[in-house]
Amino acid sequence: MKLFKSLLVAPATLGLLAPMSATANEVTIDDFNPAEELAVTNSRLDGIEARLNNFEAGSFSTTTSASFGADFVIGAVDGAGYLQEALTFDYQYGMTLSTSFTGEDSLDLVIETGNAASASGTILDMNGMSDKLNLDGITYTFPLGDKTTVMVGDSTDVSALYSTACTYSAFTDLLSNCGSGTAAGLGGGTADQGTSSTADDASSATIAAAFDFGNGFTLAGGLSGAGGDTEGLFTKESLDVYGVQAAYNTDSYGASLSYALTDTSATAESSFWGLNAFYSFDGEGLPSISVGYESEDPSGSSTKEGYFVGLSWDEVGPGSFSIGMSSTANFADTDTETYQYEAAYSYPINDGMTITPGVFIKEVNNADDQTGVIVKTSFSF
Repeated sequence: MKLFKSLLVAPATLGLLAPMSATANEVTIDDFNPAEELAVTNSRLDGIEARLNNFEAGSFSTTTSASFGADFVIGAVDGAGYLQEALTFDYQYGMTLSTSFTGEDSLDLVIETGNAASASGTILDMNGMSDKLNLDGITYTFPLGDKTTVMVGDSTDVSALYSTACTYSAFTDLLSNCGSGTAAGLGGGTADQGTSSTADDASSATIAAAFDFGNGFTLAGGLSGAGGDTEGLFTKESLDVYGVQAAYNTDSYGASLSYALTDTSATAESSFWGLNAFYSFDGEGLPSISVGYESEDPSGSSTKEGYFVGLSWDEVGPGSFSIGMSSTANFADTDTETYQYEAAYSYPINDGMTITPGVFIKEVNNADDQTGVIVKTSFSF
């Protein structure tokens, strides 16, 4: 009986609910305004975007840029001090972070790592940092007027603003100095710990400046000291360096004269003069020639001299070719001079990858010459 009553009541109940449901649907559809709802949605999205923009601006400056590079090197070196036909592999990786605050200045940080310990890595002066990241240098560069540029920093070279007249595309580290590795390639000061005052990896406080006269003439110089807790800046205990360079460069020729004074101990110093020049011959297939000369005058010792010459062809097939020679150091008249020779061909695979095979011969006094065949693959991104 109860089931029968329920069956009778159900249709009546549905009949009463149907008009109510229709009315509810009519109210909902009539009250919906697409324009108003879209405006509300856009307003909410704008608020989210504004909050994201504020977050990005506070976390990473839009004026900061980063560049990266990596080198893979495989090679073999034979001769004095090296195993015959020992094939080795090395790598190095570096990144540079640059930020501008005014659009004309630049704060730059260089971070590097690598594992180079072989003869091939050493001859190319690759980073041997046991796979550990290292802050290689931090500098701040800014203009002072229209013609002067000033740089201050730590672990950087006094010669960073030099315009040395050399266009040679070097393969080995020695020939990249263009024959004036100290006078025109002056590093930073160090603590008096028996190390070279021009060591590239030395921590130092450096200030340098360059003045552009226009028409190719420039004048640059600087000074650098260790600045340690015990040595201090420019004291007898720190091995400080001072340098200056005058240069004239055009697209086809140039010359530069450099001078450097380096402390070698608390009571001794060495002075260096460097002369560099280059000339680019007109005509297809002709090279540019670069030459360099350096004179070293150590305290209490004889004057020493070193030489360099290099030829570079910018377009040889798909790449470029270079060949050069340099004295392995500065030598006195009574010394037995030794030289290093190299040849390399560099060609791009694409915009970010270049392969450079090269060979070198390094003379060793009273021993077998060192000879090497090395292939370097460079990535930039």
